[in-house]
Amino acid sequence: MNTQKPKPIFHPRIFWDVQFDTIDYDNRARFVIERVFERGDVEDIRQCRRYYGDDKIREILLKTQYLPERRIYLAAAVLAEPLTNFLCYKLRQSNPTHLPY
Repeated sequence: MNTQKPKPIFHPRIFWDVQFDTIDYDNRARFVIERVFERGDVEDIRQCRRYYGDDKIREILLKTQYLPERRIYLAAAVLAEPLTNFLCYKLRQSNPTHLPY
């Protein structure tokens, strides 16, 4: 019986700078998860959650050093985690930008 999970189907635009067909989804899980949450749409995130599971995604995203601001909020909502648990949120708070006047 084959117990191997089917590979996720991501849009190639997420991985525009690497050889898309040769991505090792298991050995490069951190890269894939960070990239999907940084640049993917809702369907890409669903595929990511189906393949890796919320526990693996939570483990990786809580330690990620950078996500765009709106994606931090998305990750917090998807994983039901407080913003203050994300390292990228803490780093953003410790390095505030200028106010847009």
